[in-house]
Amino acid sequence: MPNTEKVTAVAEIVDHFNESSAAVVTEYRGLTVKQISQLRRDLGRDTTYAVLKNTLTRRAASQAGIAIDDSLLVGPTAIAFVKGDPVEAAKGLRDFAKTNPLLVIKGGVLDGKTLSAAEVNKIADLESREVLLAKVAGALKALPTRAAGLFQAPLSQVARLAKALEEKTPGEAAPAAEAAAPAEAADDDVDAAVAEAGAEAAPAAEAAAATEEPAADAAATEETPAEPAE
Repeated sequence: MPNTEKVTAVAEIVDHFNESSAAVVTEYRGLTVKQISQLRRDLGRDTTYAVLKNTLTRRAASQAGIAIDDSLLVGPTAIAFVKGDPVEAAKGLRDFAKTNPLLVIKGGVLDGKTLSAAEVNKIADLESREVLLAKVAGALKALPTRAAGLFQAPLSQVARLAKALEEKTPGEAAPAAEAAAPAEAADDDVDAAVAEAGAEAAPAAEAAAATEEPAADAAATEETPAEPAE
């Protein structure tokens, strides 16, 4: 390959690294062109599956500031550059490898952190970002149904609930493997905080109800004319 072509190829790989939140290194030895095309379709538009030369990939990774173990860049190499949800891409690669054992997941990089093949498979077992966000939205949506109790709850209980919700919502920049665990672990904290707040507020709510009932009865007596005596 002439030097100008190498420079252009390296620049393209650098762009892929810079524009991706994750990159999964695979070996595709033995896969047919048809199978690789099918894998690309399965991964979708947000993931680019590129067959690359190891020497050019090393150079591009160095220029992009990406640390990839040299042991991953041995043999026929193809990298999945993930611009969308890393969990969905990892699932796609894992599922394809199950039916096409010639595809070998060797490792990768997620938000600058080096991943082993086992860690890539663990990411594939996580829930997608959309599912996690839906859970958070569901928890927030459920709160207004208990708003009356929460408004009368002690400040300490409301603060605990807010903290639980904050811990349940992962930062967008956090790696998927680290962000999913706090979101799942905080489910019980949110429920407990809401329940505790409601329990604390119950006496106050009952007292308010007891105070309002006599007044309501009195108002009904005044407004309802007496039946004439026979």
